[in-house]
Amino acid sequence: MRPAEATFAQVASFPALVTAARRAARTHMRSPEVAGFMLELEPEVLRLERELLGGTYLPQPYRTFFIREPKPRTISAAAFRDRVVHHSLCAAIEPVLEVVAVSSSFACRRGGGVLAALGYVRQMVRRHPYVLKLDIHHFVESLDHGVLKHLLARRIGDPGLRELLALFIDLGAPGSPPGRGLPIGNLTSQHFANFYLGPLDRLFIKGLGIPGHARYMDDILVFGDSHEVLWNACHEADRFVQDRLGLVLKPEVTRVLPVTTGVPFLGFVVFPGLVRMDPARVRRWRRKMGSLNRGVALGHLFEDQAQLSADSLLGWAAHGDTYAMRRSWARRRGGPGRQLSGVDHPG
Repeated sequence: MRPAEATFAQVASFPALVTAARRAARTHMRSPEVAGFMLELEPEVLRLERELLGGTYLPQPYRTFFIREPKPRTISAAAFRDRVVHHSLCAAIEPVLEVVAVSSSFACRRGGGVLAALGYVRQMVRRHPYVLKLDIHHFVESLDHGVLKHLLARRIGDPGLRELLALFIDLGAPGSPPGRGLPIGNLTSQHFANFYLGPLDRLFIKGLGIPGHARYMDDILVFGDSHEVLWNACHEADRFVQDRLGLVLKPEVTRVLPVTTGVPFLGFVVFPGLVRMDPARVRRWRRKMGSLNRGVALGHLFEDQAQLSADSLLGWAAHGDTYAMRRSWARRRGGPGRQLSGVDHPG
């Protein structure tokens, strides 16, 4: 059955914005900005609704900061009221974008996520002897605004919604050239970027008849039964991303591997019989866990705050076969903060 058309009125409605605000506020209520907005929820949302419907809404400037892990990049944080609009917008367009998504794309989709992606890749490495690994050079920073608008216009018919989409797209990303790039850290950017590579998914599956494919954002795996088939797929993909999407493959990570040597994917290495964390990720994981324990011991962190971060790190590690590593960590740690290393069950 054809999904309902996404509309601007749907995004700008009071009920949709209230729902979006509550969703955006989850896990962020310690922020004074978020707490202040939610304390005045009704007047704040009514103000947003008036601005959107009256055509006076303008996003506020991003707050930017730099991170070094898992790789160096600039993060752009939108004001909370803008994040409310992001959530309402994405809730409206998500069913429309889902219609054209392939089942082997796992980012920004219900039923997707890292755990589902790793499980699927684990099946693929048992079925096919070789894998082609692809990545896009500076993917999010290089997205072509014109191409993105064209792809969205083919799926979104409502003029007001197209204008709102263009408003966020045209903001670009700090430091990116005009007409290129999306701000890393925005919910809209995640959905736009994932949708942008949908045509490449369909090239592999429908155009080239590839028997196995998996993608999480721009981390792409293509499975096959011979080097020749996979290198041919690589050349076709290289031409396609340049000619149709205005992007470039990252040559230093483009390679064909036997799956028995391990398939690097999302910070893990997938073998036919197990999933290990990438060695660099293991080192970062241990360093972060140690930092949390030291923070509690020195009084720099409250135990409940540190526990939330530790739970997140333990949950990430549990995506792989890391029970022995987590148990070993729990047994070795002592003194204040020891509870941060708890391991409840095998991953």
